[in-house]
Formats: sequence, structure tokens, C-alpha cells
Amino acid sequence: MTARQELNTGTTDVREHHRFDEQRLADYLLSHLSGFQGPLAVREFKGGQSNPTYLLQTPSASYVLRRKPPGKLLKSAHAVDREFRVISALYASGFPVPRPHLLCDDPEIIGTTFYVMEHVAGRIFWELDLPGLEPAERRAIYDNVNDTIARLHNTDYQAVGLGDYGKPGNYFERQIFRWSGQYQASETAKIEPMNRLMEWLPANIPEDDSASVVHGDFRLDNMILHPTEPRVVAVLDWELSTIGHPLADFTYHLMAWQMPALTIGSVGLAGKPLEKLGIPSEDEYILQYCERTGRSGGIPDRNFYAAFNFFRLAAILQGIVGRVRDGTAASAHASQAAKSVQPLAELGWQYANEQVAG
Repeated sequence: MTARQELNTGTTDVREHHRFDEQRLADYLLSHLSGFQGPLAVREFKGGQSNPTYLLQTPSASYVLRRKPPGKLLKSAHAVDREFRVISALYASGFPVPRPHLLCDDPEIIGTTFYVMEHVAGRIFWELDLPGLEPAERRAIYDNVNDTIARLHNTDYQAVGLGDYGKPGNYFERQIFRWSGQYQASETAKIEPMNRLMEWLPANIPEDDSASVVHGDFRLDNMILHPTEPRVVAVLDWELSTIGHPLADFTYHLMAWQMPALTIGSVGLAGKPLEKLGIPSEDEYILQYCERTGRSGGIPDRNFYAAFNFFRLAAILQGIVGRVRDGTAASAHASQAAKSVQPLAELGWQYANEQVAG
């Protein structure tokens, strides 16, 4: 097991600042969750840096609880109620998400809003080159992941009850405004490429107002793969989901091919021997997605989307830095995010310059 895989896999004792009255939770679940029977044991998942996530174990079943973190929070962040709504709608449509059980917005139970969903068994890969697998399995996994994001973007969000889940149109304008604001609220040092991007991006938005359900953080480590088959059985972490632009979502996912080694431990596929590994190239992967979603013209303005996504990720990580400052970060290694904000911003500005160069 690689260091990053080991760091993020499995559970640990509940962190001190994420503890709550476990008996009170058990009493609540006994009266609100069909089939629940104690005694209850609670562990906290190691992975993830935003909403604290817990494994709830009983003699007959296991569940997963996601909650807002305690303490001071940025406006609109950590919206676990939105997560619950979107997975409820997608689960009913047959899309691979965990089965949702209940949402509780009573802060008297564990201190913050939370929801409970099924615990899905399977594999989570924290390394994009899928070490230990055969090339044919790697290719099959990436093909299924590609099919999964295409299925999401092909979902009729009106038909599944998500017509008012977000505002179609002007997605990039609104996102740039949102993340600029959250970046500035969390700012701990001046980063010039971020300031340049906040000025350049709004003036260079492509003329394409497509709309779909977007995940917002569609990465390999936010998916559970079947224990033995190359198939996604659950997509996790819907905190950033909305009705938005499918190309924003897909090109964020494409950062897997563009991401260099960073201090947060995220290592991309850039420079890897993809053909030998059995992993499709970035161009091949784009072609597969476009065929599945009916985009015959491919993806023009790819450099704008890359600049936007590196800016957005830098802003998200700066938000983690702000939570470290404020004492609300959910991950033991969240402070390392601070070292990655500037390199990500510099990459974003590099793609912006390539877009201008044409």
C-alpha cells in the first residue's frame, strides 16, 4: 500500500473536536431509522478534508454518517442537506450512489446537521495510476469512470426532481464570483496569480450555456469501486454539486491528467507511461466522453476550463487553510494544503496564457 493510500484508507478513533454524544445518536436512530438496533460503535474515516464522516457499526449493519463540522463556517459551505437531496434523487434514478436513509437538522442530537446513508463495500483508489492492477483492469476502470460521469451529465435533472437544485445558465460567472469570495474570506497571504485569475477569468468565459447535474469534485478517490469488478458502485462527496455546466465538471475531472506532484500528496498522471499502464490518454478520454454525451465538436477552449479548474481548486484548498486557521479543519493533514495553493494558481495562470496565445 502506498503512503497516500495508507494515510487515507480506513478509520481512526473519532478526533477530539469531532466527538459527540454517541448514546444520544443511538437513541435517535433507534426511533428514526427503520431496522436500526444497537449497540452502536462509532469510528471516523481518515480520508476527506471537508465534512467529517463516520462509520457507524452495529451487530447487524453498518452505516455512514456525514455532518457539518462544528465551529465557524464559510457561508454556503458544508451543505450536507444538499448532499442528501441530490443522492436521494440520483439513487431513485438508478445512478450509483449510496442509499440515503435519513437527514437530521436538529443540532441537539450531535451538534450539527447530519445525514445517514448505507455503507457501501468496495475499493477506493487514492493513486491515479492504480498500482497493483493489470493494464486491462486499469483500462476497464477508467472506461467505467468515464461512462459514470457521462451518465451523470446525461441525467434529466428536471425528471429526477432536481429542477430547482441550482440555476441553469451563467455557471462560470457565478462560480468565479463564489470562489473568489471564498478565497478572499480565507486568504492568509497574497498570491499574485490568484489575483490575476480573478480578473482574467470573468472576461474570458466561453459562449456555451449547457446545463446538467454536476458533482463538483469528480475524482477517482471520491468513488467506491466494486470489490472485484472494474465498476463504480458509488460516487461519494456531493457537497459541491449543483445544476451547472457539464464541461466544468468534466474538465475538473481531467485535471487527473494535468496534475503534477503537489505537497498535498495528490500526484497526477502527467508524465506517467499511460499506454504501458493501460490508462487512456487525455485526448482519448475526452473522445470517449464526447461520444457518450453527444458532443461532436469536442471541447473547444480547453485551456480556459483548465485555468478555471486550477483556480477553483486553489480556492478550495485556501478554504481548508482558512479552516485550519479557524480550528474547524476535518483532516489531520489539512494544513499541508497551504503549500499547494500557489503552485495551483501558477498552473492556472499558465493555462490562461496558453488560451490567450491560442
